[in-house]
Amino acid sequence: MTLLTTVLISFVAFEHVYFLILEMFFWSKPKGIKTFGLKSKAFAEDTKVLAANQGLYNGFLAAGLVYSIIQNDINTAIFFLVCVTIAGIYGSYSTKQIKLFYVQSIPAIAALIAIFIN
Repeated sequence: MTLLTTVLISFVAFEHVYFLILEMFFWSKPKGIKTFGLKSKAFAEDTKVLAANQGLYNGFLAAGLVYSIIQNDINTAIFFLVCVTIAGIYGSYSTKQIKLFYVQSIPAIAALIAIFIN
């Protein structure tokens, strides 16, 4: 893996660790409510378990990407980056928030491009 590819994959992994923290620990706190544009504190409390589950899945994505770096395994990196890209596309579509695509999918696509041009 080139340095650029490693940096881009690391960035995507870092993002997903951050999402894990927000969704598992800050969902019903002011930071989580503001970040995700939740309609109320009560709604955040009612959906806290679902968000924690979602955060756990983001952690699995991060773990897979870190594993790919440690193992220097391009195929594993490609698999997890495609998963991240699809999650960003679906998340953006289902929530009607294009920002989600930019934040989640674009960095993963940039990492995939870096992999394929090297």
